[in-house]
Order: sequence, then structure tokens, then C-alpha cells
Amino acid sequence: MVRRPWLRLALLTVLLLTMACIARKETRQRQSNLDRLVGWMVGSFSSEEQAAADTDFLDIRLEMVQIWPERTEGRWLYVEQASALTLDQPYRQRVYRLYQRDDTTLVSAVYDLNEPLRLAGAWRTPASFDFLTPDSLIVRVGCAIVLHPRGDTVYVGSTVDRECLSDHRGAAYATSEVRISETYLYTWDRGLDSAGTQVWGAEKGGYMFKKLSEQ
Repeated sequence: MVRRPWLRLALLTVLLLTMACIARKETRQRQSNLDRLVGWMVGSFSSEEQAAADTDFLDIRLEMVQIWPERTEGRWLYVEQASALTLDQPYRQRVYRLYQRDDTTLVSAVYDLNEPLRLAGAWRTPASFDFLTPDSLIVRVGCAIVLHPRGDTVYVGSTVDRECLSDHRGAAYATSEVRISETYLYTWDRGLDSAGTQVWGAEKGGYMFKKLSEQ
């Protein structure tokens, strides 16, 4: 029997090249998913249309802008929500860190800010966050949103079980459900007591924010 070591070497080379190509493809797909999600989330949003159609909902404005673009542990977004009547007095200011957990799972970790009102309106000038660092933020343990793509048109996600503890207005824990597309963001935040009874948040369903523009 004639030995052909060169043939084994050639087959091994082909195998290694194939595995490298697959790994690069998976990396590009992960990056594509994260890039697309961030691109859809960044911008100005409004629930004005929903509020006009149903008085149980308020006209809320939502602003999301990317900060710290040089950081490599994920994509960081500053998030600000305010009533359309009091835009200079936001009632919610958060920082999100988005990253890819695996091929089909993305995570949006949630952070609070110290003295958040000093940064009200800072979404207009993202450089305002240059003096902050991630270790100055307060992580909301258990409140991360776990997201999955549904085809190429929407990401669907939520908090996990009862892990997001909350004592706001008699709640024991909070839940968040989201759907994110290129043109809208749907979010339903609720507080529930230990028996699972809702004690705060919209009752009919979540808020539908229409995307007005990209930052």
C-alpha cells in the first residue's frame, strides 16, 4: 500500500480552512445581529399615536443614544424617558449595555445613574458622558432583558422569571417585555406583588413607541 502523507496534509488543511470560515461567518452573524439591534434602538421615539387612540396611555417620549463607542465589552446606550408635557423632567434615565451571549441570544443589561437629573437632556450631546465610567453606574441585578431575533424583522425579549426585585409601590418584583423593530419599540413594564398581582404599570398592554428619527 502506497502511503500518501501529502494527501493527509491536504485534507487537514482543507478541514482547518473550512472550520476557520465557519467561525468567521458565525462571528460576522453575531456582529450583524448586535449592530442591527443597536441601530434599531438608537433614535427618538414617541407614543403620541397610541395616546391619541387610547386615553389609558400617555404621550411619552423616549430618547436613546450610543455612548462610549470606543469600549469593547458591549454597546452602551443612554436612555431617557419623559412625558411630552415635561420633556425637561425625565422620569426615567438609564444606561444599557448590549452584548451577544451566543448565536441567538442578546442581552441588554440595565444600569442606574447617580444623580441622574444632572444628565437630563444629555442625549443631545453624547460627549457629556465622557467623564463617567461603567464602574460609576449601579447595575440593576436581575433586570437584564434577554432578547432573541424573530427572523429579520423583530427582536423579542423580557426579564427572567422573578429575578428583577422591586419594592416600588408595594411590588415584590418587576417584569419587562419588549419587541424591537426598525420602526417601533414596544415595551411593557409591570410591578407585581409576591402573589403575582400587578400593582403598577399599564394594565391593557405595553407602550408602543413609534420611531421618529435616528440620532
